[in-house]
Amino acid sequence: MTPIAVGVDFGTTNSVVAFADAEGHVAARRFDTVAGAVEAYRSALLFFRARGAPRGAPSHISGQDALSRALEMDGEHRFLQSLKTYLSSRAFQETRLLGRRFALEDLIGVFLADIVPPEARGLPVVSGRPVVFAGEGADEGLAVERLTASYAKAGVGNVELAYEPLGAAYWYARNLKRAETVLVADFGGGTSDFSVMRFDPTGGRLQAEALSHAGVGVAGDTFDFRILDQVVAPKLGKGSLYRSFEKRLPLPAHYFAAFAQWHKLSLLKSADTLAELRRLARQAEAPEAIEDLITVIEYDLGYELYLAVSKLKVKLSSEPTAAFRFSGAGVTIERQVARTEFEAWIADDLARIDDAVERALTGAGLREAQVDAVFMTGGTSYTPAVRRLFEARFGAERIAYGDAFASVANGLALLAADRARL
Repeated sequence: MTPIAVGVDFGTTNSVVAFADAEGHVAARRFDTVAGAVEAYRSALLFFRARGAPRGAPSHISGQDALSRALEMDGEHRFLQSLKTYLSSRAFQETRLLGRRFALEDLIGVFLADIVPPEARGLPVVSGRPVVFAGEGADEGLAVERLTASYAKAGVGNVELAYEPLGAAYWYARNLKRAETVLVADFGGGTSDFSVMRFDPTGGRLQAEALSHAGVGVAGDTFDFRILDQVVAPKLGKGSLYRSFEKRLPLPAHYFAAFAQWHKLSLLKSADTLAELRRLARQAEAPEAIEDLITVIEYDLGYELYLAVSKLKVKLSSEPTAAFRFSGAGVTIERQVARTEFEAWIADDLARIDDAVERALTGAGLREAQVDAVFMTGGTSYTPAVRRLFEARFGAERIAYGDAFASVANGLALLAADRARL
């Protein structure tokens, strides 16, 4: 195909790039990795300096290969992911990586330059953005400014931003034969976003009107953390007690807050933190649990824990009960988990998602009966409790499901092509 426009779904966990041609055909870019070709490219960076290499700008790799190398590398390196979650935070201004200072825009720009090929950077580009950026007290203006600047750092100057569910909506609407009002639900790693759209394909060209948007900082990463918090953290000392000056005190909670994102466990791998944990273990009533936590940190087992959590979550999507199993460096955690337990853990998160759907409907001035179809995309759309929430509101017959990864980028590419023709 000869592309005329590009859609980019820069995600918290994975990113997808799609191209559209003048005839409306769309193709997602396939990335070669050590594990094979993929369309959903891991949103990760590894900066490293080979042993004996001269000082200066560190080398880097991205995607799945960055993760693979990080797990086996023993030289100077820094692994980064979930950079998107910091876009709206003024607390993250810059960081030093192997002797060089990087602003957040620099880091995201490095990643975007890896996923948007040079031959596509002069084409019209539409990039997705969440309806609500992740983080407490998110600064939307700052996030939009930083994301735009990141594309400029990557050499992509002709870029527009569009809500991610708008991209999914375009992908859904490409085959419409009649006018429809559609609620689009896009579940990412960091946020869940909703748009109410009115589409009319009559007249030979798709007319699209956005009626409302809403979003919430609850998505797949949040569900993962609930499992880690309930299944893993108690086995690593959460809730256990230690003695200090004849008082029995709980182990400080901040050691377990890092479990919200597995790669943050590496931030605990400092001499001071490990020394403090060893002191707490000596004073603990259940020292073996804290010793296991130390092992998890020292041996960088965060990713293996994340994989075990992901496997459990997938199993619970199709089975009423599933086994959580993790083993590494002498630490073993096993537990049977019922789907009903998991759904109890995420009940408050589901309520927040439901509230965001209600805001989207209210903003559009509609009730459920006035919505012709619901289009759901993203990995969390496979969670039974999430599906039941939407089926209860709209009825299963009105719900359609899209590609968990590519729907947004494909639709953004179509949107970019439409805008290029104007």
